[in-house]
Amino acid sequence: MALLPADRRRDRRLLIGLMFIGFISLGLPDGLLGVAWPSIARARGVGLESLGTLLIAFSVGYLTVSVLSGRILAALGVGRLLAICGSITGLSLIGIALVPFWGLLLIVAVALGAGGGAIDAGLNAYAAAHTSPRVINWLHACYGIGATLGPAIMTAVISGGLSWQMGYLIVGIAQLSLAAVFALTRKRWDDGSIAAAPAPGEARRHTSLRATFSLPAVWLSILVFALYTGLEVSAGQWSFSLFTLGRGVPAALAGQWVSIYWGSLTAGRVLMGFIAGRVAPRAMLWAGAAGALVGALLISLGAGYLADVAGLLLMGFALAPIFPLLIATTAERVGREHADNTIGMEVAAATVGGALVPWLIGKAVGVADVGVVGLGIVVAAILYMACYAALSLLRPLAS
Repeated sequence: MALLPADRRRDRRLLIGLMFIGFISLGLPDGLLGVAWPSIARARGVGLESLGTLLIAFSVGYLTVSVLSGRILAALGVGRLLAICGSITGLSLIGIALVPFWGLLLIVAVALGAGGGAIDAGLNAYAAAHTSPRVINWLHACYGIGATLGPAIMTAVISGGLSWQMGYLIVGIAQLSLAAVFALTRKRWDDGSIAAAPAPGEARRHTSLRATFSLPAVWLSILVFALYTGLEVSAGQWSFSLFTLGRGVPAALAGQWVSIYWGSLTAGRVLMGFIAGRVAPRAMLWAGAAGALVGALLISLGAGYLADVAGLLLMGFALAPIFPLLIATTAERVGREHADNTIGMEVAAATVGGALVPWLIGKAVGVADVGVVGLGIVVAAILYMACYAALSLLRPLAS
């Protein structure tokens, strides 16, 4: 039975709200790890530089599923995808808390990445096709909410005298509860209630991955997403270790600073949602790249608490619009018929970059000391700006 307009509007609001919650759930594990990592490393008998190995294990699952997200989404539908992968994510978070050995922890990280990768790529493609740039900015602001809550939860747990495992158990149980909600609403996603009717002549066309890979803009987009996410994740994951182990900042205070970083990322995306359409995306992307570089330089100076906090705050706010705007403008760069394939690749590349760049910084920490983190973040910011400059020189494709 066809939905009445009032029913359609109600279901649209419900589904967009659930998309927001889904993005919050994606941010929670990332926020947890930055604060918990020194404790996890001690408990599992590995060095701080092993953070990169853990993130690479996570990225293996994330990357594999992201590349195949178009097919998975077509086979399962959004509702079942969210329910199944939300359950995988919740069980994996509980597994991180319970597995006793480092090798098992890496296996669980692969499963966590697979669950998160399916949710991330599926929701991004769905949102890019059926919602506005404003909604996409707010979706990614919700990721920032989760990433802000993550370190706050873990800091409260550790400061309260509990083990880091309790933080993962709390978030894992919450994820399983969310998966149950997705399961109860799964049929609403696939009845077309959120999708706008296609304009005449704009029926979606299937395009092969080979054809999409033939476009230079696709390869540059992949590189830009990898470097951007590597920069964002490195600042969020390594700053706690830099401040506590390298500069003697108390753990509770450093945890609050990491929350400020993720919080500024969130606030920036909320603000950008309000001004989307009033400022040219290219101008916001350039401003974000420049602001992130200045923030990274402030962090690298080691000039005191004020400079450290200001650098994190500026970096978070400057990075805020970059990912959602790059997603929202994908069709302009590669053509509408290549957009779904490219978004899956962009999310996959973001996962690789989010593991590879922190891993490289970890290797540098192993060779030198934790003080090299600041320099690593600066280098990542410079490389991102250079690659975005190359991408911006390409002529947009019209579909």
